[in-house]
Amino acid sequence: MSVQFLGRRLWSRPLRALGYYIGLFSLCLVFAVACGGGADPEPSTPAADNGRITVGTTLSARTLDPADAYEIFPGILLYNLGDRLYTYAPGTTTLEPQLATEMPTISEDGLTYTIPLREGVKLHDGSAFNAEVMAFSIQRFMENGGRPAFLLSEKIEKVEATSEYELTITLKQPFAAFTSLLTFWGVTPVPPETYTIGEAQFKPEEFTGSGPYKLASFSSDVIKLDANPDYWGDAPGNQGIDIQIFTSPANLYNTFQSGGVDVAYQTLDPEQIAALERDADKGGWNVIEAGSTVVNYMSLNQKIPPFDDVNVRKAVAAMIDRNLINDRAFQGQAEPLYSLIPKSFEVSEPVFEKAYGDGDYEKAKTLLKEAGITEANPLEFEIWYPTSSTTRSVVANTLKEAIEANLPGLVKVQVNTAESATLWENVEKGIYPSVLANWYPDYFDPDNFVQPFLSCNKGSEATLCEEGATQGNGSFYYSDKTNDLLAKQSAELDESARNGLFKDLQQAMVDDVPYIPMWQNKDYVFSAAGVEGVAIEPNQQFLLWQISKAVANQ
Repeated sequence: MSVQFLGRRLWSRPLRALGYYIGLFSLCLVFAVACGGGADPEPSTPAADNGRITVGTTLSARTLDPADAYEIFPGILLYNLGDRLYTYAPGTTTLEPQLATEMPTISEDGLTYTIPLREGVKLHDGSAFNAEVMAFSIQRFMENGGRPAFLLSEKIEKVEATSEYELTITLKQPFAAFTSLLTFWGVTPVPPETYTIGEAQFKPEEFTGSGPYKLASFSSDVIKLDANPDYWGDAPGNQGIDIQIFTSPANLYNTFQSGGVDVAYQTLDPEQIAALERDADKGGWNVIEAGSTVVNYMSLNQKIPPFDDVNVRKAVAAMIDRNLINDRAFQGQAEPLYSLIPKSFEVSEPVFEKAYGDGDYEKAKTLLKEAGITEANPLEFEIWYPTSSTTRSVVANTLKEAIEANLPGLVKVQVNTAESATLWENVEKGIYPSVLANWYPDYFDPDNFVQPFLSCNKGSEATLCEEGATQGNGSFYYSDKTNDLLAKQSAELDESARNGLFKDLQQAMVDDVPYIPMWQNKDYVFSAAGVEGVAIEPNQQFLLWQISKAVANQ
């Protein structure tokens, strides 16, 4: 990952100048199942015999332009409206060709990727797909200056159509995760006849691509997708998708309960999720629970006291009681996280659990003593979080209560909050000692959980990070050894050797503690009786074309 440190986060800084936030949990109180909300459009009748599926959500789509979409909800839409060169076999993390016909041929130096393309594919406007179209679309993605542009522009030296159905991509330097990166939703073909290359030349409210759905309508409260009758692949299991965007989790919760939508996905409060799970048998709906690659962590600013002392950072790591946080803030709807590489990857190791445990206050006392912290000279530190995040408020105050109760007189915790834009601007400036944040990956590879957290392009171990990912996320971590490990794993094509480097990088996190991994989200989706094929993919995508209604429900 690059210096810009970008990802789709729910309550974290986007770490580029123009971030965009979506909410995992609502602004209603965590403990209110059905707090009030604004009026929503009348939902379509899910039971209507029209072969369409009605989906309810509280998320919104800023843009559908693949060169500018960098939030999770437009990403889901583009994943269903478009195709990519490579994708994952449904239900797995196995890469397979989509618009490509084979996995890429990679040159010995790891720089050149030759990709054969599928013939006979038509875009939604009837124009033909070929290598020229794909090269144009990738070039546009890089040059138009959209939020995700850096993902490819910092990796690709040149992209060209070397024959009608052969694409050749030359990298600036070897990058082991490049094929995985090509699954990103924005790496999708668009027609050169109607899309242009140019700074900020975007089409936010329309989309023409090659996928199983065509965009029928797009507004702030309703988005409609129609099944593409000319799709080259398997036809969707429905005639179309009607997405209703709700103003609050309470409205979504109540509408789903009353049968107003077929599927409810993103975002409900923990208490609402618990209620839907508890009442599923009586209500007749289905509960689909899945793991998530969303990692939540505390960033520790090494430029200012008290976290300029590694023993203080280690002590706070020992104080974190993840199981208590999971119970109080999430009602068991999360998982303790002990590495910034989530459990979805085999290389993930619970390094923080082994090194610091959970709520090990005796270990914390020992480390604080080594740092010169006593009751006469107590540790005082601040925890910051975005004002809009109710769950992080619960987490921060749970930490304060537990730490001060178990280390009375030795540690004092102050909980502070700021409006999101102000908070993340100040994080980058190094104003806050610690901040609660999270991270949505750009692509499904462990690289995307180490580069964004540990890399720095400019700095030294004396000055810490002056420009780079760690400066952007507020830890200012700098290590020559870690930067070397990052460079090696990025270029290493041998899986076994690369896995060893990930092990070393996780150990560096434990030794230096620039961050404390805290919890990993679970993902939930609810579907009405008779609605089938609803699933959350391991890469966090939602495949709308797999959803169908049983005949008895139509």
